[in-house]
Amino acid sequence: MKILAAGDLHADKGLAKKLAEKAEKEGVDLVILNGDIVEEHDTAGIVGPFVAKNKKVLIIPGNHESIATSDFLAELYGITNLHGYSIKYRDVGIFGCGGANIGPNELTEKEIYDTLKQGFNNVRNSAKKIMVTHVHPSDTSMEKFTKFFAGSKGLRKAIDTFKPDIVICGHVHEAEGIEEMIGKTKVINVGKKGKVFEI
Repeated sequence: MKILAAGDLHADKGLAKKLAEKAEKEGVDLVILNGDIVEEHDTAGIVGPFVAKNKKVLIIPGNHESIATSDFLAELYGITNLHGYSIKYRDVGIFGCGGANIGPNELTEKEIYDTLKQGFNNVRNSAKKIMVTHVHPSDTSMEKFTKFFAGSKGLRKAIDTFKPDIVICGHVHEAEGIEEMIGKTKVINVGKKGKVFEI
């Protein structure tokens, strides 16, 4: 399965259109938008370009949009908000937690872990698993790119416990494109340029 994952668009409609064109050109099966895709005052024109290309879309909120805003977008466009939820495509189980451990839509570390556990429980028997978050994990090299945003200890605990194949994160713009391993889990900061990968 081929996936395009991106986040931190911050309501950039031109960028959303370019990413949707990339998704079509690359023939991806699924698009995952991992938070901070819109701003609370500006939600139009971000999800629509992907839906117009007939792509399946999963979203989570970041720390710039609320869970309610992501639910609204999911209902409006007929897509899935993965926050505290899970979904299976073929033999791949995908689960997620939006928000971050800082900002207007802040979650505690326990809330982050418990939300991911809730999603994981429904896909634990999937052959492959993808964990989708906005925040990045603690004790990683991507955490060193910022003095303002500490990595999430709740997320790190979830990675160590559930051992997904891939973690998609963002939040730290300076760490865009960085990939690193935590045990056998590949952690990818997809950023606004996005990343196409297969699983």
